[in-house]
Amino acid sequence: MTICMSALRSFPKLWNSSPYLGRGPRRSYTALFLTNCIWKPQRWFSLKTVSPQNAKARDLLTAKARCLRKAEERAHKHTPFESSHLFAAGAAKKRSQMNPQSKDRARPPAKNTFQLPTRPLNSEEWDKLKEDFKGKASFEHWISSQMAHCHSSIDVAKSLLAWVAARNNGIVGYDILVKYLYLCVFHQQTSEVIDVYEIMKTRYKTLESGAYSLLIRGLMPSDRWREAFLLLEDMKKVMVPSKKNYDDCIQGALLHQDATTAWNLFEELLAHDVSPMLETLKAFFDFGRDGKDGHYSKKLLDLLLYLRNNQLYPGESFAHSIKAWFESVPGKRWKGQFTAVQKSGQCSACGTGLESIHLSADEYEFLKEKIMKDVIDGGDQYKKTTPQELKRFESFVKSCPPFDIVIDGLNVAKMFPRARESQVLLDVVSQLTKQNMQLLVLGRKHMLTQRSRWRKDEMEKIQKQASCFFADDISEDDPFLLYATLHSGNHCKFITKDLLRDHKACLADAKTQRLFFKWQRGHQLAIISRFPGSKITFQRILSYDTIVQTTGDSWHIPYDEDLVERSSYEVPTKWLCLHQQT
Repeated sequence: MTICMSALRSFPKLWNSSPYLGRGPRRSYTALFLTNCIWKPQRWFSLKTVSPQNAKARDLLTAKARCLRKAEERAHKHTPFESSHLFAAGAAKKRSQMNPQSKDRARPPAKNTFQLPTRPLNSEEWDKLKEDFKGKASFEHWISSQMAHCHSSIDVAKSLLAWVAARNNGIVGYDILVKYLYLCVFHQQTSEVIDVYEIMKTRYKTLESGAYSLLIRGLMPSDRWREAFLLLEDMKKVMVPSKKNYDDCIQGALLHQDATTAWNLFEELLAHDVSPMLETLKAFFDFGRDGKDGHYSKKLLDLLLYLRNNQLYPGESFAHSIKAWFESVPGKRWKGQFTAVQKSGQCSACGTGLESIHLSADEYEFLKEKIMKDVIDGGDQYKKTTPQELKRFESFVKSCPPFDIVIDGLNVAKMFPRARESQVLLDVVSQLTKQNMQLLVLGRKHMLTQRSRWRKDEMEKIQKQASCFFADDISEDDPFLLYATLHSGNHCKFITKDLLRDHKACLADAKTQRLFFKWQRGHQLAIISRFPGSKITFQRILSYDTIVQTTGDSWHIPYDEDLVERSSYEVPTKWLCLHQQT
């Protein structure tokens, strides 16, 4: 039975070629005019000569637009990390909302013809309800499951237990008893939890994990809270308790002012290689508020370093707890502010420069060796390519000078579905070539075949401007992209909209995965917009690392906003700044 509980080179020319820094797609008035006048058939004749009066209006509009754009640029010069950035928290959610194909169709609500009782029933009423039940499952088990799911009142559940016991010589089955226990815990009926605990202690020598978890959680607010630790010990005989089990015990110990037991349990949790819940860490900060214990304070600072070393981000409520604790430390004069970080990498509140996104030389070499071993040599790339082709590619890369940018050609070409793919790729390559970039374009052999979306003359122009490698059509591009980028050096960037999550997962340990994610955020270029005959707009690579960091007299802690849904490959955009006042 289971209970479900709830940098060697720089790129200034590249950025200068794309001066627009505004949020969202760039919209020029020229492009707007052409869109409204040329492409809409009913307004085709808008291409007539513009009258002097209209010309004057147009000039005024153009001048106003120029002023607005300059104002936006001045304001945006110090604008924090925009939420539309490729790795910004909530960006994936926004992209999915903008794509109507990805929206799930609303499902009609399931019909429920069987109404759960809303008041306690007597035996005759329960008998009648069972007679009306048309399901194939056991009525007693089905109704108890539904009541647990809908969080029925304790009084209704008690009447069910009394009816079941009367029909079974005073015995209530284990499954039904556990579902009743769940309701008792949910409704915080501590005395009822203790009653169920006494029944289970008498009747069963061992319990399954769901019942242990419920009893631990239910006993913690009571005066018999220490008995929950005995249940935790029983669990440890057959399994490693979950992070939630430890959280319940730690929070219970802190509730009853037993900080020593709480810290011992926390150390035990880490020794089991179990990641603690952020609620557990928050409880330690809440407990330590206004405390004068220097040893306890050091442990809290160690918790912040734990967040840093594991690239974890507190939620908004947790961030408030951290701020409150710092400001409560006697004599230290800490001041906290919720803020954002400028594109320059400086904190908007205190002006401190944050840590660079770029890896050190040692970190880069370590990561390069790991990726070559775990992803290139030890990954599953041979399922979609051959050792011979990979060897041919390695020889090709070694014969070329180091690249500045590696382009996933097929991925980039498909970024704008309405445009011809070879034209999109040519536009990107041509713009970067003008900046004297050494380029590598990775593609598939079918891209060289003349067809409506792949023009041969445009592919020939691409091959004249950049080094190109066209793999077999069955091959996967990503291992080639990673190899070429890493082989070229720490300055080399890459362009793809693929977030490389599968390859990150191939890395053996959490440290390497974190370094990979940091390297990715510092090297992956994103294309924001493209206008035919105009420039490609690239998104800036952030100069700073989004991670908990300290200078001794300051802390900067990125945190998750309550209403923002962040994917695992995204980072928060909001920060808690803490600094000591002098």
